[in-house]
Amino acid sequence: MAEPGISDTPQTAWRRERGTPSLSETHATIPVKSSSPFWRRALAFLGPGYLVAVGYMDPGNWATSLAGGSRFGYTLLVAILLSSSMAILLQALAARLAIASGRDLARACRDAYPKPVSIALWVIAEIAIVATDIAEVIGTAIGLQLIFGLPLAVGVLITAVDVFIVLLLQRLGFRWVEIFVITLTAVIGLSFAVQLALARPDWSEVATGFIPTMDVVTNPAMLYIAIGIIGATVMPHNLYLHSGIVQTRSIEDNDKSRRMALTFATIDSTLALFFAFLVNASILILAAATFHRSGHQEVAELGDAHALLSPLLGSSVAPTLFGIALLCSGLNSTLTATLAGQIVMEGFLDMKLKPWVRRLLTRGLAIIPAGFVAIWYGESGTAELLILSQVVLSLQLPFAVFPLVLMTADSTKMGALVSPRWLSAIALLIAIVITALNVKLVADFVTG
Repeated sequence: MAEPGISDTPQTAWRRERGTPSLSETHATIPVKSSSPFWRRALAFLGPGYLVAVGYMDPGNWATSLAGGSRFGYTLLVAILLSSSMAILLQALAARLAIASGRDLARACRDAYPKPVSIALWVIAEIAIVATDIAEVIGTAIGLQLIFGLPLAVGVLITAVDVFIVLLLQRLGFRWVEIFVITLTAVIGLSFAVQLALARPDWSEVATGFIPTMDVVTNPAMLYIAIGIIGATVMPHNLYLHSGIVQTRSIEDNDKSRRMALTFATIDSTLALFFAFLVNASILILAAATFHRSGHQEVAELGDAHALLSPLLGSSVAPTLFGIALLCSGLNSTLTATLAGQIVMEGFLDMKLKPWVRRLLTRGLAIIPAGFVAIWYGESGTAELLILSQVVLSLQLPFAVFPLVLMTADSTKMGALVSPRWLSAIALLIAIVITALNVKLVADFVTG
């Protein structure tokens, strides 16, 4: 029997049978009772948003914030605010798709599109996962180098060990995965709070930085970095990830319960992404208050920032905290990239691999190029590879965003939880803007 509000006509190609859900070992393992008090339901949904937020403050985002703050002071804080607002809306749509249809984005694409299209989208998504993992490998390796003085090549190899962390946490239960991520995220936030206290930024200038200015448009160099901040913030794997892990919550099979789930899932992701916004803004503010103010306006590489923090702030604690935050960011991101990879493979192909096989496969594809570059080209080479990984992600983004926006606007797929027209219009505009910015980023990269 067809699901209520769901059609399987040739026009929609929406299959009746959803099949085995992705992450089946954790699917619907966290119960949420509609009769529970508001605060208990809110706590039950707390978690998935923070796993998603990790991708918005991963090592790949640090370079643009460092470059923007060191070169232009607080001016580009408005770009971080804009990109974070876009991310909040798109991630809310990912949760809406999952809760309304019972499908993650990968499974929804498989059920909605012809097989050749679905396979093509799977290949593109897998490339995005590998590009994401390359950024996390490099970030983790640099964090290990900054804290322990390990050579980059050794740090790259050590990142393979995190497969055991992922396996252990998944065996303990999905709540332990969330606790691990939230703990590391809190360490990142605390690290930057201490560094900002040492940097003593001008908070009136900080507030001014959130106000749009024509300088961002008229200054080509400023516009380029602003595009980098906005265009590289929303990451395709996060849309697949969120639509998968939000289904770890078990709710009753009726529209009232689904609306309740959507409300709490949206609150969770919005609060988590607001925290990610604060972290990204803190990186730019730290760079502005420390590097820009002292005349060091060309700082963009993570190692350079670490080396300059101690002499400029007069404290040996600041660079240590910077390294700890970077390491936590890398560890967090590798864990969530693993889950995203599992969702993408299971959703598109209905194919299951043992988690450790999947993890080693993805990590191996990331370690090989990262290790080669670290050995032969050193830190400057890894910085270039980090940038390249972000460009690759930019190319993949439209292939995740547009299906998400179009499917959540389709009442035959979403039933009672179809997106309102105003929300779909805004989401479509965001998708077009992000795509246009990413096209410009790629074009600039190609032309040098």
